[in-house]
Amino acid sequence: MASQDDDKSHPQVRHETERNPYSSASRWRHQESSSFHRHAGQEHGQAREPVTTGTTAPLASFLNSNRAEADGDDANAAGQHQPINVAAGPGQLDDGRGQAVAPDGKDIVCGPLLNYRRMDEARWYGSVLIVAKGGGHQVLYQPSLILKRVGQARQLASAPAHGTGADQSTQFESRRLYSDPRVTFWAFDIAVPLEPDEIKYEYHVPGMRISSEHKPRVNAFFVPAADESMRLMFHSCNGFSVGTDEDAYSGAPLWNDVMRKHAHAPFHVMIGGGDQIYNDGIRVDGPLRAWTEIANPKKRRDYPFPETLRAECDDYYLQNYIRWYDSKPFAIANGQIPQLNIWDDHDIIDGFGSYVDHFMRCDVFRGIGGTAHKYYMLFQQHMAPPPSTYTSDYLDSDGEAPGPDPQQLIDTFVAEPRPDQQYIVGTEPGPYVAEHSYNIYSRLGARVALVGIDARTERTRHQVNYPETYDLIFKRLRSELGAAASSRRPIKHLILLLGIPIAYPRLTWLENVLRSPIIGPVKFLHRRFGLGGGLFNHFDGSVDLLDDLDDHYTARTHKTERAELMLQLQDIATEFSVRVTILGGDVHLAALGRFYSNPKLKVPVEEDNRYMANIISSAIVNKPPPQAVANLLARRNKIHHLNHDTDETLLDFFDKDPGDANKTANHNKCTMPSRNFATLTENSPTAPVVQANGDAPAASQDGALETFLGRNGHSQLHKGEVGAGTKHKAASSETHGRGNDGSLDICINVEINQHDPEGKTQGYGLTVPALRCETRASSTTSATSR
Repeated sequence: MASQDDDKSHPQVRHETERNPYSSASRWRHQESSSFHRHAGQEHGQAREPVTTGTTAPLASFLNSNRAEADGDDANAAGQHQPINVAAGPGQLDDGRGQAVAPDGKDIVCGPLLNYRRMDEARWYGSVLIVAKGGGHQVLYQPSLILKRVGQARQLASAPAHGTGADQSTQFESRRLYSDPRVTFWAFDIAVPLEPDEIKYEYHVPGMRISSEHKPRVNAFFVPAADESMRLMFHSCNGFSVGTDEDAYSGAPLWNDVMRKHAHAPFHVMIGGGDQIYNDGIRVDGPLRAWTEIANPKKRRDYPFPETLRAECDDYYLQNYIRWYDSKPFAIANGQIPQLNIWDDHDIIDGFGSYVDHFMRCDVFRGIGGTAHKYYMLFQQHMAPPPSTYTSDYLDSDGEAPGPDPQQLIDTFVAEPRPDQQYIVGTEPGPYVAEHSYNIYSRLGARVALVGIDARTERTRHQVNYPETYDLIFKRLRSELGAAASSRRPIKHLILLLGIPIAYPRLTWLENVLRSPIIGPVKFLHRRFGLGGGLFNHFDGSVDLLDDLDDHYTARTHKTERAELMLQLQDIATEFSVRVTILGGDVHLAALGRFYSNPKLKVPVEEDNRYMANIISSAIVNKPPPQAVANLLARRNKIHHLNHDTDETLLDFFDKDPGDANKTANHNKCTMPSRNFATLTENSPTAPVVQANGDAPAASQDGALETFLGRNGHSQLHKGEVGAGTKHKAASSETHGRGNDGSLDICINVEINQHDPEGKTQGYGLTVPALRCETRASSTTSATSR
């Protein structure tokens, strides 16, 4: 019999004509029946894995909801998810033939993964992570990393691949973050000096065997010149919802386009806006399947999370991370473009944090919240996890763990926590993930900085983050921006990283319907007779879409918190004359929202501290919503009022559909239901000028200079929005970021054809001007939004 490792490239796929007779006829159904799952599991083998390349039927996602299950026989197609063999004994692994083999610690099962952390005036700081097979208390083999300075990027463009060979190599030793009999996580903290020119570096881990043929043995990355800002790539929703026909979407081809653009003009960092991995399959084909199929919500809420179930869930998250982060073409990018990530619900499980409080506090949700956090810290932050996670077996009289669980520490090593100074750590643990939030501040080159808000650890249905966490974030921001202002490289652009859009069409009318008394009788009929099964989620029995709606900053439950956050950002912009630009994902389509001063105030955007673009880029992998949903959202694109001084709306950004596609109605120029990612580049003041859209003064039809004063958001608000779309200079790789006025070029790269495995994209561009305003004390404008 061949080992599991030998069979990795040969997944077993069921014949397409075998159909589950219990499959729902509705393409909109959220959860199949228990009869469907019994038939799938007992009569036709194992159900399909959470992400595969097998054939499945296409399912529609209503209003960006992504919890649709596979229907019919496709729910049973076997996947490529290969488990890490559990130890046959301390320090031993099963080789797949029943023989216990002692690993030597030199097999890399995932990685190398490259992260960016921060920079100061003199140095760039990052980290590399590898996951090795085998481990426990005993160190089997401690690897080292060799980093080589290859040379100046401009010279290398026309020189041999390895430059002159005169540069010296540096060796970095590893830190063991975590180790149990299955795997060991090793991290390398690397630092290099900033130089007058952009520099290319190569690295490898000698003496180690990389299990994947497609993963490069030698990886490379680029560090910007000391007086230049970074070229940024932003993505979100990097995975498929359960039940998606991945073959119909050619897998994850947009990462091929990312690497093509990286080869043309290297990205210095790729920013993950959440859902870097989809772990929802844990309740469909994983250890939570039996729990999910319990029909009674109360019994499901009271279900325990013992050590046996915790261990199974732990293994699921580990396997899923290893499989996805080692999957081509994403695996090519994650070792060569430094990552900087926050997390969102699918990194845990769909809707985590936005279900009703008594259900969120159940043992199972607390358990998987802790387990998902463990692997988020390891894989995405390159940090040691807490020593143990929640189980219902190890609790005191107050229902809390009295300390690290000794059962989980058997033959297991966990390093002491050592947070990098890039983090802004919350003072109190979250309500459902009993850990502290990890918010991020990082400088992204000479004149750009980023603050990323961990909007999942502290989230409930009624709050996104604790007030004390916002206080810490803005205290840190003022400290960093103040220090930069007195240096020779002041920050001119501040990127706010959020998991969810904040300038987005309102769906209050739908919230009101789903919360109204008319839903009550339907819920009763659902509990008694199963009526409306697709309308209600399979967790707490609530209306299925409410967790998605409650997740949004525009939800009525987050109205005050959202307004206060925006006012704080306006104050920051004024105090430090810094332009704030917001990144958000989650909704599986592309759009561009803007906050701006009420036209009655007649403030030019170049001097408007309230003008903030919200780049909505989602998803780089997951399927988009139906065209009808995007068109409905476009119909809801009204001009809203944050307060009497601040308005908001989406920009008519999409002048045409990508390629020759027909993805939107003629009236819809503001939402694009296609996979996409974004690129952002400063028009550096040190660069030679290339005048084009966004740089040259805008002229009206009669040749006179165009004035934008008094316009509302359904019009162009400044010269950088003139010609926004495919013809804008920021949309072309040849002219993107080639100006020199200190503005920020933004391009959303939209997939042209989902059946194209090369993942070619159409660019849509605009330019955000730098802010020129007199610094002054914080404002006290009312935060009453509507």
